[in-house]
Amino acid sequence: MVDARFHSRTGPYRLDLLAALVEADIVGGQGDLLLDDVAPLSTAQAGDIAFFDNRLYLEVFKSSQSSACVARPDAVSHAPAGMALLVCDNPYFAYALIAEKFYPPPIPTAAIHPTATIARDAELGAQCRVDAGAVIGAGAVLGAGCSIGPHAVIGSGVEMGAGCSIGAHVRIQYALLGSGVVVHPGVSIGQDGFGFATKAGRHHRVPQLGRVVIGDDVDIGANTTIDRGSGPDTVIGQGCMIDNLVQIGHNVVLGKGCVIVAQTGISGSTKLGDYVMVGGQAGLTGHLTIGSGAQVAAQSGVMRDVSAGEVVAGSPCVPVRHWHRQTVAVARLAEASRTKTPKSKTLKSKPPRARPQRS
Repeated sequence: MVDARFHSRTGPYRLDLLAALVEADIVGGQGDLLLDDVAPLSTAQAGDIAFFDNRLYLEVFKSSQSSACVARPDAVSHAPAGMALLVCDNPYFAYALIAEKFYPPPIPTAAIHPTATIARDAELGAQCRVDAGAVIGAGAVLGAGCSIGPHAVIGSGVEMGAGCSIGAHVRIQYALLGSGVVVHPGVSIGQDGFGFATKAGRHHRVPQLGRVVIGDDVDIGANTTIDRGSGPDTVIGQGCMIDNLVQIGHNVVLGKGCVIVAQTGISGSTKLGDYVMVGGQAGLTGHLTIGSGAQVAAQSGVMRDVSAGEVVAGSPCVPVRHWHRQTVAVARLAEASRTKTPKSKTLKSKPPRARPQRS
């Protein structure tokens, strides 16, 4: 059950309306069936709609009490009696649209909190919201309908398009944001990149003169950091999804639709093509090229270029099939070492040396 203290529900909605929304076929149910809420398979009750997209939960699906469920065509024969199905090829995506129908994103109320500090020459579009303690610097430009959370700092000259949502305690400087960008709490964007020159044992910071350029509809998770470029810009392509606690170095370029999972670090000047996926805790060294559609498994160490569409794993990374073979080989060696019985050495006893007799 969704907690009404935090989420406002709309509805109920007819099954045929939801089917049209997600372009699914109705199987085993009537279009006029009214649905009140979304719920997980395991806890759904009459009036709820759930989704089934992972064979690991087949038994849960078979016993679910949900009135309706979004599922793939091969799940139809396993559905419990009385359950209506919305059949489509991507149940999880369809469920996301249905859940958003029941729980649309809240629309911020336009308001400027009296404790917010806004430079005189900053430009705010219509219907913006600025919460308590937020700071908007000189020459900053915010598009219509932007929301700035408590104690967020928008630096001088920063520009963002319409409908951006900036969470609490975010800091943005030296950056240009597109429309519909979501920045979760604690994010820092546009700070100095990690660049220094060394001479005679002395490190000297290299001025970081670039920007961070973020495309439309990017989502940046809590406490992520994105350094500004050293000369070239750091670029985050349209529609990228960046998880919590990700570090993106200076001059990094992400293509469209990349997915970067938590605790990943991408070193400076590395370039990712479109729709690259990087698993959690992966590390990418600098000046690499990762081709479009490539996939990097969790905890991989990437120290070489990765071709378009290639799937790599391990540290240092290798093609994923090679990595699986390595894993099996190491397991076999460990098992052989554990079960091998060392040859026992038989010590031959020597007869005691006779002592000389005293006369």
